[in-house]
Amino acid sequence: MENQSSVSEFFLRGISELPDQQQLLFGTFLCMYLVTLMGNVLIILAIASDPHLHTPMYFFLANLSFVDMGLISSTVIKMLVNIQTEHHTISHTGCLTQMYLFLMFGDLDSFFLAVMAYDRYVAICHPLHYATTMTPQVCILLLTLCWVLTNIVALTHTLLMAQLSFCVAGEIAHFFCDITPVLKLSCSDTNINEWTLLILGGTVLVVPFICIAISYIHIVSTILRVRAPGEGNKAFSTCSSHLCVVCVFYGTLFSAYLCPPSVVSEEKDIAAATMYTVVTPMLNPFIYSLRNKDMKRALKRLLGHRRRISS
Repeated sequence: MENQSSVSEFFLRGISELPDQQQLLFGTFLCMYLVTLMGNVLIILAIASDPHLHTPMYFFLANLSFVDMGLISSTVIKMLVNIQTEHHTISHTGCLTQMYLFLMFGDLDSFFLAVMAYDRYVAICHPLHYATTMTPQVCILLLTLCWVLTNIVALTHTLLMAQLSFCVAGEIAHFFCDITPVLKLSCSDTNINEWTLLILGGTVLVVPFICIAISYIHIVSTILRVRAPGEGNKAFSTCSSHLCVVCVFYGTLFSAYLCPPSVVSEEKDIAAATMYTVVTPMLNPFIYSLRNKDMKRALKRLLGHRRRISS
């Protein structure tokens, strides 16, 4: 018990242990982090400044951009500090805090993508009822529900992890405190944690994905029935950006968490987690700004306005 209570910190291995690669990793991930912050802040400012984008779809997009900034910040900031200070430890409390934030923001990404898919389903399949269905009150209710559910899930995992004992200060084979690598270091019985991870984690990943898939089945079916020339393409163009983000997000997520452990090495797991927590939040603003005409116009107006002010 004395050894168990003395464990107050862990060692984060990081992406690479080679000393000559540390500064390269620091520069690369710092640039990716700054690009992610800049891109998502521009998305939020463009939506806030353009009255034409004050619609449910862009309301949820602005919240998704905020969540993406939180997701990358929850993992990358600590990694950058560790590389720069050459001090790769994280306290037990800091590890639990990082785990909670990572789970909350990651689950929010999944929930928001499902809500945005539902918004597109109502807009395309039931356009006459869109204004009465996606009211501001409904949007706030959906937003609140997403935050409450994800906080419950993240808090459950974190509290269960806090009950475990760690006999020695071990090395976490990752660049942040993910659940599975930390569980491997525990000398307690982790069956409850593993079953909770399987049930809650699977539900949080699979249920939103099923909702997205069902929404797009109805959307595609409705578009195929449209006989007016060009109307089908116009309807689907409003979904293309969201669909691209869904494919990138769930592609990296499933490869990181739903592959059997026997076929996933530590290197592949870290690579998949990097794609999910760093690359995807960085790509989302580019996908929405390059494939969405309304966002392009709003960004041009925003940047043009700021140039006039600076000049």
